[in-house]
Amino acid sequence: MAGTQDDSDDGMDEFMDKFKTNTYENAFSKDNWEEEFDKIPMFMKKAPEEIDPQTYPELACLQAMIHDEDAPPEEQAANLKDEGNAFFKEKNYKKAILSYTAGLKKKCGDQDLNTVLLTNRAAAHFHLGNMRSAFNDAAAAKKIKPDHLKALIRGAQSCIELRNFAEGVQWCDEGLKVHPSDKKLQELRSTADKHKRAAERDARKAKIKEKKLQGEKEALLAAIKDRGIKLFQSSKPRSKEESSSAAMSQLSLDCLSSQEATGAQVFLDEQHILHWPVLFLYPEHQQTDFISAFCENDCFVNHLAVMFGEELPPWDAERKYHPQNLQLYFEDEVKDTLYQVNPETSLLKVLQQKRFFIKAGSPSFIVVVKGSPFWEQFSTGKQIRGL
Repeated sequence: MAGTQDDSDDGMDEFMDKFKTNTYENAFSKDNWEEEFDKIPMFMKKAPEEIDPQTYPELACLQAMIHDEDAPPEEQAANLKDEGNAFFKEKNYKKAILSYTAGLKKKCGDQDLNTVLLTNRAAAHFHLGNMRSAFNDAAAAKKIKPDHLKALIRGAQSCIELRNFAEGVQWCDEGLKVHPSDKKLQELRSTADKHKRAAERDARKAKIKEKKLQGEKEALLAAIKDRGIKLFQSSKPRSKEESSSAAMSQLSLDCLSSQEATGAQVFLDEQHILHWPVLFLYPEHQQTDFISAFCENDCFVNHLAVMFGEELPPWDAERKYHPQNLQLYFEDEVKDTLYQVNPETSLLKVLQQKRFFIKAGSPSFIVVVKGSPFWEQFSTGKQIRGL
């Protein structure tokens, strides 16, 4: 009797003993249980790219329910929101955006749900770096619900990333009116205001610098104009009715940009003296020299004495280029004329000559050896004049 009292009245003990010895036909094996477990939607770590009904029957069923066109718009939108959230958690932001967008296209009457779809899509765009799209979605959500916290936060964040700091401060201020104790909005406002002040400071500095550079430019062009120096103008020539002074008033720094590798440019020093980048050409040897800052008051002979002093250039194999043997010319390409320059003359006096035009920002001069056969050949057919 005692033994029979120990047995359960419903036969559960007998069932459990049988369960221990029999194998369940559809049970997971020790070898593939993780793989099979991952096919169950509730326990999936990541959704598959394509849902095969044979491989993922439960997931295919859920997918069909989500996209059931016969369901009410609100239900379809809610299902698509959940689908988007699942993709979002997997950091598959592109697919999340597609799901949220599909939900919004249902045009359901639930404005709270539409607001969530917009703010969630804004978050996905934000993580992909699509800041303008994130801002637009946040703005659309705020239009539906002006006090929606996530929309306000996402809008402020997008403004900061887009460097619209003043607008970011405005978003935060609007948010703090309805959520005064929200720490995230407080932090964002502090960040936006800090960047706003820095941007305003940089803008002021840039404006001051621009004004200074403009003043220097105007002073430089005025100095060139006052000296009567002519720059080669590549633009359409002016009419004869325009005076030379009017033409000089239209000088541009574009005409003063040197084409040389050094990038040197004429400048006006504190004593109101011009310094020019000057190019010397040696056509006999196809060589050049470049003086980046030739003071307008200096004479050519001073520079020639340095360039051809004790150490002659390596290309002068015959050692002919001595200061006393050299002749200096500038060329008037329009009249095909060479003008000889006295080395004792200052650069300014030569630049003020009627037929001298500065081209590409650098006055250039031809240097040859007196009486050389090359010079005779080079000057054939050209007019040669003295200053």
